[in-house]
Amino acid sequence: MSARELRASFSLASIFGLRLFGMFIILPVFALYAERLPGWNLTLVGIALGAYGLTQAILQIPFGWASDRLGRKPVLFAGLVVFAAGSALCAVAESPWAVILGRTIQGAGAISGVAIAMAGDLTRPSQRTKAMAIIGSTIGVAFAGSFVAAPFLKNAIGVPGIFALTGALALAAVAIVAWVVPDPPPRRHGEVAVPFREVLRDPELARLNVGIFALHAVLMALFVVVPLSLVRSGLPSAEHWGMYLGAVGTGFVLMLPFVAVRRIARHERAVFLGAVAVLAAGIAVLAVSADRLPLLATGLVIFFAAFNVLEAKLPALVSKAAPPSAKGAASGVYSSVQFLGTFVGGAAGGAIAQHFGPVAVLAACLAVTAAWLAAAWPMREPSERGADAHNTNEPHATNP
Repeated sequence: MSARELRASFSLASIFGLRLFGMFIILPVFALYAERLPGWNLTLVGIALGAYGLTQAILQIPFGWASDRLGRKPVLFAGLVVFAAGSALCAVAESPWAVILGRTIQGAGAISGVAIAMAGDLTRPSQRTKAMAIIGSTIGVAFAGSFVAAPFLKNAIGVPGIFALTGALALAAVAIVAWVVPDPPPRRHGEVAVPFREVLRDPELARLNVGIFALHAVLMALFVVVPLSLVRSGLPSAEHWGMYLGAVGTGFVLMLPFVAVRRIARHERAVFLGAVAVLAAGIAVLAVSADRLPLLATGLVIFFAAFNVLEAKLPALVSKAAPPSAKGAASGVYSSVQFLGTFVGGAAGGAIAQHFGPVAVLAACLAVTAAWLAAAWPMREPSERGADAHNTNEPHATNP
């Protein structure tokens, strides 16, 4: 990768990391925080966790459309400021519905698809998978770091303080966009866009969209019930950080060969399908744990190992499968579906837990993952799509 490509990849990855650290950090502590407050129940907890995903799902495509016309950077600035405003509202909210409104506003800063498209703008096709892997790995690190830091931060500054910190991180990302992210090149003269309906009809992209929906729906549903299961197993909430550090850290180490060792990583279809199957195995272990701590720990390690592989692989696979002139549109659809999964998983997980109990949530997650594996099975071995896959000499990408 050229110096410019490395700068673009790591700066855009840091924007993802700062935003998603703020999103993930609330997962292991919010249900425990809300259960002690008046007016909350598990259904409202699930809605609060998932509301962020609803507005993300609705606005990813409009934000991507605007970035094609107004430029990537102005849209990134607007989205990050909106996200910070929603975080500030959550920090001062005193009722469940005010927190839900704040989470909804957080989600209105729907820039994930714009950032993925910008990564495509700033990298050659031959290097794009590396850029997406850098972004995906950063998401995994943010996920791991947030789960380890959350219990400490809850004790130090409380959940309102965590929301305020999330807003501050979003403003830090504004500075990165302004001063670190390279300016994208102008659109190529005469480039003909692929009709949007073709992006929606593409079977490979559809399989990947099903996958990101399922992955984030399962994640949000699990963390409506997992923190409570850990407490029932005898682990006080103040000690959850150790469980998350061990489970997420071990899962991250187990993930590395499947994205970093070329001999393994090049068998992308087998690695991808295997990771979905391992994800299902992790959920199954959690489902049969009966609140026994050793089984909960084992299930979390298995789950996080597979989750990190899939979180790194999916955006790179979307970049490969998308038509060259429709990578922005494909990224917008992918991100919309991802956050729709966040909303559905949080809301459905809370409602199922409220009416049928935590085991029913885990059974539903297992069913969703099994359906995903069946849908993904016909996928082809991924390869870079389109004529520009062979053009590795774009001036904007090669000049540092």
